[in-house]
Amino acid sequence: MFFVPRMYRHPAYAEAVRGMAQQSLGIGAWGLMTGVAMVQSGMTPLEALAMTLIVFAGSSQLAAIPLIAAGAPAWVILATSFCVNLRFVVFSLHLRAYLVPLPLWRRLIHGYLTADLSYVQFVQRFAHPAANPAEQLQQEAFLAGSYGVNWLSWVGASVLGIALAQVVPLSWGLGFAGILCLVGVLCTLITSPLRAAAGAVAGGVAVLAFALPLRLNIVTAIIVAVLVCLLLEKAMPPRPAASPAGTKP
Repeated sequence: MFFVPRMYRHPAYAEAVRGMAQQSLGIGAWGLMTGVAMVQSGMTPLEALAMTLIVFAGSSQLAAIPLIAAGAPAWVILATSFCVNLRFVVFSLHLRAYLVPLPLWRRLIHGYLTADLSYVQFVQRFAHPAANPAEQLQQEAFLAGSYGVNWLSWVGASVLGIALAQVVPLSWGLGFAGILCLVGVLCTLITSPLRAAAGAVAGGVAVLAFALPLRLNIVTAIIVAVLVCLLLEKAMPPRPAASPAGTKP
């Protein structure tokens, strides 16, 4: 992807940059506090930098940091991060139809750079996969613009937080700006009663189970929300089949 210069000259690239720039302050504030939290939790600056660049997943980093600091077993850390990042499986399944014509190396880069805000911005802009090479270029250029701003905002701010870990106190609460960004993403994704139920159940269970050790309330909330939604989906009446073109139901 980085070696396709014509993407950066495409109007869709600038369009995506402008759209993601509106979210960059929130992303940056969240990244800054994550960088500070990693170092203040006992990680060395090199370990924190490696986690920032390799993991590149804010919510799972924030979930894993207190577990690492508490000396939790590796399986608990991995299970928590896995559950927190399950949404990326859904993102990948949806984006597959858009990206399947691309070479493997470019799909891998897209997989690494995909983030919540860039995914939401993309699917709101493009409802269907490209039908021709011109549209494919437009869509990939849009993704590149979103990814670029998101990655630079997060990684740049995280590195700054790592460098200033002894100067910026966590009590400033700048990470709340990142939470507000995710709340905005969540609201845009609630487009059906089932999704609203999933969000309500997960949020309620996470609060009720907050006292569980090792951040297991997150895992519990995800499991309960998935089970409840599976039961609700089975109880819902089947959708009527679409009528063939040119006929009446």
